[in-house]
Amino acid sequence: MTTDSSSGVHEHHWETSWSPFAVVIGIFFLVVLTFSAHYVYENTLLTIVCAGIGTPFLLAGIAKWVHEGLTEKPLISGVAGVGLPIFIISEVFIFLALFVTYWVMRLSAPEWPPEGTPHINTALPIIMTIILVSSSWTAHVAEEKAEANDLAGFRTWIWYTIILGTLFFGCTAYEYNHLLSEGFGPSTNAFSTIFYTITGFHASHVLIGLGAFFAVLIPAYKGMTNHTLTTCVSVYWHFVDVVWFFVLSQIYFW
Repeated sequence: MTTDSSSGVHEHHWETSWSPFAVVIGIFFLVVLTFSAHYVYENTLLTIVCAGIGTPFLLAGIAKWVHEGLTEKPLISGVAGVGLPIFIISEVFIFLALFVTYWVMRLSAPEWPPEGTPHINTALPIIMTIILVSSSWTAHVAEEKAEANDLAGFRTWIWYTIILGTLFFGCTAYEYNHLLSEGFGPSTNAFSTIFYTITGFHASHVLIGLGAFFAVLIPAYKGMTNHTLTTCVSVYWHFVDVVWFFVLSQIYFW
């Protein structure tokens, strides 16, 4: 709580939020555990339970972000400037651990991909790359519009980003559906396990990013922009974009 000396009015600034924690818990239950319960353990009840837990957590986190954007004014600098790099570094190590696992499996296997792996068309991943790179550019333009206080432009370019991100996520769902229909599931062989783990983990980050974009978009319709949150979301989205190039090169082309 701070006081404006010229007016004597108390102005609340938020520096911490439980929104990211709720979103991560929601994604963990909704994507990771629900996916595993359905495709790995084939347990319908467990799938319903995990989805039932994850959905309200995810929606609550996004709703809290929106509420903060509508009602609270952040400080220009604060924990976000320190927390974001720490978060990105932690994410780098998580993805690195997954890729190291893949490299060990790939280099130690007598043949790769293992028996039972269908031909995976690389045309769709290339299209997905174009979509994701385009969404990263639109996110950057939206950030510039926010800095220029051009709310109309900001809303438009955020919508472009959301649409492109949704298309990317839809392509992942389409690819999964196609591969599963061919009998290539997470438990088919070693490659399928690491394939679904890495691409699914990346897709969950895309889903988080889409929720975050809605969290900055909705307040903008009320004439409010949170520059700190907008910058953090934009940097996060660029990170997701960069990680995809590693996914593309290692999983699809090596």
